[in-house]
Amino acid sequence: MIALRVLEEIHRFRPGLPLEVLSLVGGGSVFSNAIQAGWLQRVGPNASLPSGGFSNQSLRGLLEDLAAGLPLLSWNQWRLVKRLASQGRRMLAVGDLLPLALAFSSGAPYGFIGTPKSDYTWRSGPGRSISDRYHRVKGSEWDPWEWALMRRDRCRLVAVRDRLTARGLRQHGIDALAPGNPMMDGLKRVAVPTALCRCRRVLLLCGSRMPEALENFRRLLGSLSSMHTPVPLAVLVAVGSQPPLSALERVLLDQGYRRSLPPSESLEAAACWVSGRRMILIGPGCFARWAGWAEAGVATAGTATEQLVGLGIPAVSLPGPGPQFQWGFAVRQSRLLGGAVRPCRTPSELAERLAQLLDDAALRTKLGGIGRHRMGPPGGSARLARLVLDRLHGY
Repeated sequence: MIALRVLEEIHRFRPGLPLEVLSLVGGGSVFSNAIQAGWLQRVGPNASLPSGGFSNQSLRGLLEDLAAGLPLLSWNQWRLVKRLASQGRRMLAVGDLLPLALAFSSGAPYGFIGTPKSDYTWRSGPGRSISDRYHRVKGSEWDPWEWALMRRDRCRLVAVRDRLTARGLRQHGIDALAPGNPMMDGLKRVAVPTALCRCRRVLLLCGSRMPEALENFRRLLGSLSSMHTPVPLAVLVAVGSQPPLSALERVLLDQGYRRSLPPSESLEAAACWVSGRRMILIGPGCFARWAGWAEAGVATAGTATEQLVGLGIPAVSLPGPGPQFQWGFAVRQSRLLGGAVRPCRTPSELAERLAQLLDDAALRTKLGGIGRHRMGPPGGSARLARLVLDRLHGY
């Protein structure tokens, strides 16, 4: 998604510039509309790996990816970028070590947008773990082998998500910039629709990696069922193409919900289910529209949770067996966001902490302010696009 937003801005500045995208660990469905519009071309082999690209979260995920053909996939992608470099392509790596290493190995001039790592994850919180001590010794969450690739003469741009992380890299001789966080572009707080004004409003984010996302939805929904709601509670379930609506509705049936009509067509909900004072609205593709209506969030997602908190809306999370949203991932996310999202051990703890958030407007305001500061303001995509054009294409 971050790559897409930067590419959209590059295309806006230079409509005639040919742009190609290589998805490394998934099918790249996020690029489909741009590809259909004709201004972006998909290249190279890709595959939807069992871990969804999170093989570093568990040994099981790594073994499943290896069995699914990860070594051959990476080999074929390396051969492709070498060939493209020989034809004069410039490379923009978006992500972590894998795209950075591929861009370097191509032999082409390259830029790097480092998306997952932030020094907030080890500078915030207790700081007593082995990994925290390791990062403190280095002075950066990025590792020495990554520094080496960022220092190369062919690396024309290094951009990271916040100034704190950029400062840590500059201490190691890397000209790192923090021009803004593309994750916050296109999102804003908006007026709550009349149909929801009498409800407490919670955004539910279960993630998009199947089958994990569906099991997360089941656990989050069950947690909400145990929460006392003296006034109507509207749960806005914002999903992408996965999990499918039919699968979500089977879970709702299993937990005693019944189908109903949405309170208003203006909400653009695909389905509405009710049980007591709880109303569940399901909206595929509705995240950007619905996020600004929420008072709090319940989450087992990565990027979407950070975006929600960046809007000033605090959240609670419920880590599970993974492979993506495990306890370690959730703790790192919480520290990245300054505690504006709080991981919970059990469904009952989640229900208790969510009720506390809904009952305490001052706490929501305090945590929301922290979240906005950690994620930064919108506008990062355009600034990054100009840097890419200037340093990689001679804008």
